[in-house]
Amino acid sequence: MAWLAITGPKDAGASEREQMLQLADDAFTEAGVDSPTRVDVPGRGGGTSDEGAALRDQVHAIVPALQSGSLFGGANGLLVMDAQNLLKGEVDVIVEMLGHADEAQVVAVFASSGAMAAALKKAVAAQGKAITVKPTSSRDSNAWIVQYARDNGLRIDGEARAELVKSFGGDIAAMRGALEQLAISGGVISSEDIRDRFDNRPDEPMWFLGDAIMSGDHDQALVRLSAFLVHNHPLVLLSYLEGEVRKRSLAAIAPDYETFAEWANSNPNSYATRKIWERKTRANGQALANCVRALARAVLTLKTQPEATHRVTLERLTVAMSRWMAR
Repeated sequence: MAWLAITGPKDAGASEREQMLQLADDAFTEAGVDSPTRVDVPGRGGGTSDEGAALRDQVHAIVPALQSGSLFGGANGLLVMDAQNLLKGEVDVIVEMLGHADEAQVVAVFASSGAMAAALKKAVAAQGKAITVKPTSSRDSNAWIVQYARDNGLRIDGEARAELVKSFGGDIAAMRGALEQLAISGGVISSEDIRDRFDNRPDEPMWFLGDAIMSGDHDQALVRLSAFLVHNHPLVLLSYLEGEVRKRSLAAIAPDYETFAEWANSNPNSYATRKIWERKTRANGQALANCVRALARAVLTLKTQPEATHRVTLERLTVAMSRWMAR
């Protein structure tokens, strides 16, 4: 399979986007592609381009990705997210390039939330296949919980499963994060455990997102970012991330845990505080400095540039910080 078209629901949430990213990752893994080029298509009316250019600057990376293989041998990978936002002229160029692309040299995945341009989907399916990701239902969520519990040796009673679905709906990514937290205490996970920890926690999605970034899991972080932006302002996230980087900087220089907790003005008995301390060696000083500079640039962009640029700015920041923090 050289190419893959993935079509998700128009209002794709975090769970559906996670499925789309997993399908793309599976395709690249199968083809032996380690670091595909990722292109995030800006919304229609967004992006920049020179007068008369067929492609906007933000999607121009598609051209070289389709023209050649990897410099290190093997196939080159291309992931185009939000392909539903491609303009007609851009679709025409891509379709023509696909007609001349070397299938042995390029693995291309196009993912859209909602209908993909018919010409693009047809061209991709001609040398690959098209997959549809359906909205996650409560029944799907229940089945996922049962399987996750079985795979990880967890005991989750029926009321607890119902409470998870009530709290997180079809957001599988959020449920996974919740169960990872609850599993630490051991024993049977009950509905009371879930209500006590997750009810009335408006900051929870941001906590999940921040944890994914600081853990270096950029795929999960992008899924969480999508969910966060549905109801929250981007500057709230940047403020939170600045605080997280600050705490990790303090952990890196503190002589002991008690001193770190005092400097960070954090509860020493908190799970989050302990987690930062235990991972203090994951990112070096250069990585933290990179994060500080990137956050400053993102704040400036959000305050001075059109709103159409904000999502792409945050996604690039998310991927960059995840990679720095993973080292």
